[in-house]
Amino acid sequence: MIDATALAEKPVLTGSRIRLVPLAIRHAAAFHAACQDPETRRLTGTHHDFTLAELEAWCAGSAERADRLDLAIEDRESGDFLGELALSQIDPPNAHGSFRIALVPEATGRGVGSEATRLLLGYAFDRVGLHRVQLEVYDYNPRARRAYEKCGFEVEGRMREALFWDGAWHDVLVMAVLRTGRGGGAGAGAG
Repeated sequence: MIDATALAEKPVLTGSRIRLVPLAIRHAAAFHAACQDPETRRLTGTHHDFTLAELEAWCAGSAERADRLDLAIEDRESGDFLGELALSQIDPPNAHGSFRIALVPEATGRGVGSEATRLLLGYAFDRVGLHRVQLEVYDYNPRARRAYEKCGFEVEGRMREALFWDGAWHDVLVMAVLRTGRGGGAGAGAG
C-alpha cells in the first residue's frame, strides 16, 4: 500500500552536492532555457517547442498536483538550476510509478543525474512506498542508460522504432528498478 499523501508533500531532498526542491515559478526561466538546447531536446525526445508562458504555468501549478512529484535539481552551494525530474503516472494498486529526468547541459557528465535519481528513488520507495519505478530511454543515449543502471535500473524491454528523430526511427528502451533491487543506495535525506 502506498502513501499517496507523500506526493502532495513536495519534499526537499538533500544530497552531498545537490538539493531537490519543489518545482516553482522561480525555476521557469532556467527550465525554458534548458528546453531550447538542441542536445537536451534530442536526449529527451522533445518535439514540442515549449513557450516560457507554458513552463511558467506548469511550474506555478506543480505544488497543487497531488498525483505526481515534480522537483527542480539545484546546486547545493549556489542554488543554480541544474535540471528537473518527475515521479508520475502513479498506479496505487500496483505500487508503480514512472520517472523522468532532464539536466541542463552544464550539469551532464558530473554525476548530478545519478545523485538526483538516487535521492528521488529513496523517496519513492521509502516514503511513497512504491514497489517499482520505470523509465524510458532512447537507444542513442548510452550514457543515460549506464547512469540508470548504476542506480539499479534494468532493461526490461524495447519498443522498436517508437521515436522519430532527425529523419530516422529509434528504439525506446524500457527500464525499471524494484524496491528490492535498487543499486547504489538511496543516498537521500529529507531536509
